[in-house]
Amino acid sequence: MASILIGIGGGIAAYKMATVVSRLVQQQHRVSVVLTHGAQHFVGKATFAALCGTAPVSETYDDRFPLGAHIELAQRADLLVLAPATARLLASCAQGLADDLLATLYLNCECPVLCAPAMSSPMWDKPAVQRNVATLKSDGVLFVGPESGWLSCRKSGLGRMSEPEKLLEWIAAQLAESTS
Repeated sequence: MASILIGIGGGIAAYKMATVVSRLVQQQHRVSVVLTHGAQHFVGKATFAALCGTAPVSETYDDRFPLGAHIELAQRADLLVLAPATARLLASCAQGLADDLLATLYLNCECPVLCAPAMSSPMWDKPAVQRNVATLKSDGVLFVGPESGWLSCRKSGLGRMSEPEKLLEWIAAQLAESTS
């Protein structure tokens, strides 16, 4: 099975990633989770430690990785999934900023990258966000969503992260393509 790196950004949709991680582990994939500091305001480390069997990583300088978490995690990843991919995370990746572990890890990954954006409609519609998305797409990053629907700002619109089932379909398709 594959080694999948799940990078969770700081948005309310982070809760959906527990389902994604659980299902991937049940499919016998090796799953590692990276939580941004923002993500930890929405989901806890204990959840992902229980689901994966290993504690998530959130610090750039983690003693478990003598070469650096951004190096060791990237070297063994067959796929990097960024979800929810917040406006901040998209900007850091598009601009090549190594401003946290997840953005640094993105820069070091040589595997395919799948982003699942999640943010309010006004944020998603901003020209700066769309420029960052266009840059990442031109760099070969794959995108699933966002979808239209009810948002945490208590309005409906485009910006909702795709549901776990859709993410799992995209992950399976990408893994099948990578091995063919």
